[in-house]
Formats: sequence, structure tokens, C-alpha cells
Amino acid sequence: MPSEKILQQKQEVVAELKTKLSSAVAGVLVDYKGITVADDTKLRRELREAGVEYGVVKNTLLRFAAKEVGFEELTSVMEGTTALAISHEDPVAAAKILNKYAEDSKGKFVIKAGFVEGKTLDKAGVEHLAKLPNREQLLVQLLSVLNGNIRGLAVALNAIAEKNGAEVA
Repeated sequence: MPSEKILQQKQEVVAELKTKLSSAVAGVLVDYKGITVADDTKLRRELREAGVEYGVVKNTLLRFAAKEVGFEELTSVMEGTTALAISHEDPVAAAKILNKYAEDSKGKFVIKAGFVEGKTLDKAGVEHLAKLPNREQLLVQLLSVLNGNIRGLAVALNAIAEKNGAEVA
């Protein structure tokens, strides 16, 4: 039986994990076994620059926090080495970076599962999420579509004006 002090520390870690899980827009669980320190450092830097919080977690403590937040489905993959990446702003950032890294590592680094906006995802769901464009790319696509419609209207109006013999400015 653990001492009161150790039990209190574990309860604090579970409470902190619960807060992080409930306030995040997305998260990804990975098995990080077999990666080098240099690769891990590079990965952590890239995640930090994207605003993603990343760290190794104890499966037992994460299991308690996940159950309290309503992510019971994630508990089935909490075996072996587990790291958790949490994004508070961009729902696809963590999935994109970790999926790219998993593809490049050739099986050493494996995506286990994830969640986005309160819904849990299996490995395939995280990989699908990683293929979606991020917020900035979506805004560029939207502006491109809107600009194309306005440009088309201007060309059509110009053609009508020329056909009717009006002077075009």
C-alpha cells in the first residue's frame, strides 16, 4: 500500500491530466519505444513550435484521468510505453506531426489512438485526421474559392458591358 504522500502526488497527477484532457481540442497517444534521443528532441521541438504539449505518461494514471473525462475507449491501448500529445488550439497539429514521424520511423514509433473535440479516435481515425488541412490551409482554400467567384462575376459584368458598347473603365 502506497504512503499517503505518494497517493496524494498520484491524485494530483491524475487531476492535472484530467484538466489537460478536458481542455484540449485534440490529443494523440503514441508508443515511443525505439526512438533515439536525437529524434525525440527533434520531435519535441517540432511539437512545441506547433503549440502541442507532449510528454510521457504512466498508463495507470492516464487510465484514471481518461475514465473521468469520458474517454474510456482509449484505455484499451494504454499498454507499454505511452506518450501523450495535446493540442489546445489546432485540432490537426498533433496528428499531422506524429503521423508523419510514425511513417518515417518505419514501425519504431506507433500511433495508438487519439481524440478530437470530445470524440475518441482509433489509429485509423488519427491517421485520417492527420491528412486533413490545418486551419490556415482551410482559410486559404476558402479565400481562393471566394476570390474566384468575385473574379468570375467581374469578368462576366465586363463582358456584358463590352457587348452593349459601354465604355469600360
